[in-house]
Order: sequence, then C-alpha cells, then structure tokens
Amino acid sequence: MALISIHQICALFPATNCNDHLSHSRVPPSTAAVRAVPAAAILRSRFSNREREEVMLSSLDRVGRSFSLSCSASTAAVEEEEKEGNRSGVGVFVMMALDSVTMGNKVNRRKAMEVSFQAMKGAGVEGVMVDVWWGLVEKERPGEYNFGGYEHLLGMAAKYGLKVQAVMSFHQCGGNVGDSCTIPLPKWVVEEMEKDPDLAYTDQWGRRNLEYLSLGCDNLPVLKGRTPVQCYADFMRAFKHNFNHLLGNTIVEIQVGMGPAGELRYPSYPEQNGTWRFPGIGAFQCFDKYMLSSLKAAANVAGKPEWGSTGPTDAGHYNNWPEDTQFFKKEGGGWNSTYGEFFLSWYSQILLDHGDSILSHASSIFKPSSVKISVKIAGIHWHYGTRSHAPELTAGYYNTRYRDGYTPIAQMLARHGAIFNFTCIEMHDHEQPQDAQCSPEKLVRQVKLATQKAQVPLAGENALSRYDEYAYEQIVRASREMCAFTYLRMNTQLFEEENWRRFVGFVQKMKEGKNGHRSWEEKKKQQVERLAPNLQSETNLFQRV
Repeated sequence: MALISIHQICALFPATNCNDHLSHSRVPPSTAAVRAVPAAAILRSRFSNREREEVMLSSLDRVGRSFSLSCSASTAAVEEEEKEGNRSGVGVFVMMALDSVTMGNKVNRRKAMEVSFQAMKGAGVEGVMVDVWWGLVEKERPGEYNFGGYEHLLGMAAKYGLKVQAVMSFHQCGGNVGDSCTIPLPKWVVEEMEKDPDLAYTDQWGRRNLEYLSLGCDNLPVLKGRTPVQCYADFMRAFKHNFNHLLGNTIVEIQVGMGPAGELRYPSYPEQNGTWRFPGIGAFQCFDKYMLSSLKAAANVAGKPEWGSTGPTDAGHYNNWPEDTQFFKKEGGGWNSTYGEFFLSWYSQILLDHGDSILSHASSIFKPSSVKISVKIAGIHWHYGTRSHAPELTAGYYNTRYRDGYTPIAQMLARHGAIFNFTCIEMHDHEQPQDAQCSPEKLVRQVKLATQKAQVPLAGENALSRYDEYAYEQIVRASREMCAFTYLRMNTQLFEEENWRRFVGFVQKMKEGKNGHRSWEEKKKQQVERLAPNLQSETNLFQRV
C-alpha cells in the first residue's frame, strides 16, 4: 500500500523528458520499463480550485509521513551499522530536477518537494544532488549573489536528514535533448559575450557555443575586470559564506562544474538545433581567438610555428564517423602523426590546466571543512572500439588505442584530493549500436584502473534514466569500487508504482554492499502490513479530491 500511495507524488511533478545532460545511448524497449504518466491531465482535474489543491497537498503530506514510518526500521538498522563502522555499501544520492529553484529564486513545487524528500529518506536514500546555477544566483550584476531559493531548498534537505551534493553549475541549462528548462549564463556575462563573441567556444565553421565560457580566456580580465576563473572562485566563496553552517553535515560534497553539462570537457557534441546526433564524432572547439592564441604559442615553443595558425580542418563534421575523415581514419590518420600528437597533447593539456586551476581555488575555499570535492567526467563510449576514439579526442580526452587518456585526469584530481565522478555506469555493451563500436563497459573498466593507479576515489552516475532491474544490477556490480553513486533523476516516472518499488530495492542493495542483508521486501513486510489500513485511508482521501 505504501508504494501505491507514494506513487501519487508524481501528480505534482510536470511531465518532462528525464534524460538530462546525457552521455548518449540507445536502450532497448524491453529493458526500459517505463510507463507514461498523464501528469498534465491529473493536474488539470485535481487543481481545478485552490481548495482542492490544499486538500490534496495535505493528503500527500500525511502519505509521506506514513511511508517514512513504513521504512523506518530498515533505515534505523543501516544508521546503526554506520555508527558501529560495519557498513560496506555505497550510499545513493538522487539528482533533483534542473528547475528545483525558479528564475525568481523560489523553491519550485515546494509541497511536492517536501513529500518527495520524506519518501527519499524513508527509502534509505543518502541524499540529493542540487544544481546551484550561476545564472540564477549572480544573475543581474557581478558580485551580487542571491541564494534565497537554495537557502530554503537546502534547509528542507537538512530538515529531513538528507545530505546534499551541491553542484557549482557554471554552464547554461537548455538546448540539449532532455533539458526541461532554460537557465542561461548570468545576464552580464551574456552581454560581454555579445560584445566579444570569441569568449564562446568556436568550431572551424565559426559556430559559437554559449553553454560555457571558452577556457582560452580563463585568466584574462574579460568579465567586468575579473577573469572567468576569478568569477568561479568568487561564486564558490560566496556559497561557502552563505552555507558555512551546513558544510560538512548537510552539504557533504561540492561538485565543481568545469564545462558543458557541468563536465570537464569541450562542447564537442552540442545537440541544440540538431547540430550533433548520436553517435557522431563531434568537432574540435579551438577556433576562438583566445584558443588560437594559445595554440600559436605552443607551436612556437615546439619549433613548428606553421602548426599554430589553426586546428585540424580535415577532422570531418559533427555527424561523421571516424573512417569518413582524413584525421581520424585508422590507417594513416592525422591523429597518429607527429602533428596529431602535438595538437592533441596541447588540446587535452589546456583542458587539464583549466581543471587544475579551478580546483586549486575550490580546494583552498572548501578544504578547511570536511566537505568533499568532485569533478564530473563524461562517459563518451561511442566509437570506443576504434583506434582513434574520435569522440573522446574532440571532447578533450586524449585517449586512443595506444594512449591512456584517463590516468592524467585522475592524477590531476588526486593532487587536489578530488573525487573522479563518471557516467554511463548502468550501460551494457550489447545494448548499444555495435556498428558504432560502442563499449561503455570497457570504458568504465579503463576508468576504474586509472583511478586505482592514481589512488583517487571513484563515484558514479547513470547516464540515462533507467528503472529496470537489469540496469540496477549493472550499477550494483560496478559500485564495488565506488565511494558514492548518484541516480538520475527525481521525476514523475520514478514515483510510478513499479518503478518506485524497484528503485527502493536497488537503494537497499547498494546500502547492503557485501554484507548480504535480508531482502528489502522481507524487511518491510510487517511494517507495511501494520500500516496498510492507515495508508489505504490516505489513498481514498486522495482519490476523492
């Protein structure tokens, strides 16, 4: 009964596409296990007037409390294990909706959020991941920060005993498939980019990408007298000042955004306006004047000034495959030449330098507290089986059949004690189009070896929304070497009855780890049966609204 009742939470969430910030994949219909929810219709029928809305929200509050009670025994057992130091599992965090805080700096769907937090806590979820958008907080003027909505949201998490992974989101939201809202960069940043278009990443055809500032201008005072890196540092410093009382207890992790979708990479596969489609190889993003200036300086140092005038122009288009291009083809491709080694070394190294610079500031700002710092790396698994690994190269990861591109990233993170957060943990090789030589499982294994070599903690995320046991089992297997896992994402579909039941079981398996506790169903049976009459009455009340 508890599962049926908590399903009603979905009526308060908008029907959205949930595949936010994807590392792309194709999932067979047989494994998707997703049913559509007519949320809009529910909202129209039940929110016909203010009185009905208040009655329903009141009912949901009571349902949430009842659900939490039904789960309390298992949660208490896990907490007891933590106190005794016996816990060997992995805590699960859940990503919140991208628009959890509105453009007006208010908590979005606050009542539904509260009930959802109760349900998450009752299910044994460790905490939630929250995007703290630069474009919301420092929206109007440089140096003026409004954390109002986040104060309420993080306060709610603390109230229900949920921990928080706070993402310093210095990128734009919107324009990619699955983005359920649009949150641009701060207004004053956009104004500067309009004055100087070269502040944006640029491809060889002159296409500008406004998702994130070009790292070529990282250390130039192009933003009202400040450098981009100074702006990122000032933002993090303001966040610490505002939430210092929650750092280390409620806020346990700061994930530092470093590129599009918050990932340390170039915007080489932009989906806006259909520019890129899976599984295209993407395109190099080094043609703004600041990046070209850096390339020219590197070429002069290498004694090859002729290599500094432009990036590769024979690397194909966004939707080509490696063998369609001169630069990425397996035999005689430019990627495996002396010039290719020079260019790819420079292209990947300045990305590492970008991450290193921002992490230096993040470490000095947050390290006095016990909060952890993490960085997200994209799971680019398509064309992984080719020699050149073209999509990884255009994204800035110098990883080929003959070169390990992930150990240098892990070593950079290790210098700052940061966590290596990686996506596509839920994927199986055979689910992906084999003509594109996709191999997420081999990629995950390579990343695990890199983090072990560098002695840096590894955390994971699922790249796509999945609700099926097959994906959950893959995550549980992969989690043995992980310090945490973040599930994408809190939405309508997650709260469907069968999806929620499977998710709760998955959370329990993750928390159990190697201890092999009794199944979730066994632990809950008596509590659910005892509470069934109360929960049934709540459901009936909901249905009458």
